[in-house]
Amino acid sequence: MSDERDPVGDAVGAAVGKVDGTRVYSGRIISVDLDRVRFPDGSIGSLEMIRHPGASAVVPVLGPMRADPTVLLIRQYRYAAEGYLYEVPAGRLDPGESPAQCAHRELQEETGYTAAQVDHLFTMYTTPGFTDEKIHLFLATGLEAGEAHREADEFVELAPMPLSEALALIKNGEIQDAKTALALFYAAAFRIS
Repeated sequence: MSDERDPVGDAVGAAVGKVDGTRVYSGRIISVDLDRVRFPDGSIGSLEMIRHPGASAVVPVLGPMRADPTVLLIRQYRYAAEGYLYEVPAGRLDPGESPAQCAHRELQEETGYTAAQVDHLFTMYTTPGFTDEKIHLFLATGLEAGEAHREADEFVELAPMPLSEALALIKNGEIQDAKTALALFYAAAFRIS
């Protein structure tokens, strides 16, 4: 990041944000931009930004909602993590797809289950220092078993467990996926009692 000043912008109180930018990479999942940005103090600098279409993730609850319901996690191979991670089902938004539609689709594709109801929990930025990716988190209830339709690079095992056990896995460091930990904490604190 440079520390150049924009005397014209300072003089007229120009808005903070993108001044201009260049797309340096376009891929199947992400794009990378090199943006020139005006900061709140009027300085202008360059930032590398990973652009992502967004995603949905879902905490599936098997059976009735009770004090310690069974949640359906998945154990999935992740190359970047060099092994398997416990996660909630999740995936990127398809063009024109709403976050709720994505949550339904990803639940079915990764686990085989369909949900009678999917309720929005909240939306989070994953790493706002270098990406615009947002993940919309949902709670799924009224599950019915079916057939999974995983992508070729998805190696997934179903891992149903009591919510209390999932929270213990976060505490002892076995759940290391941020969206999963946050979704489970949010569900436990605000939706499941």
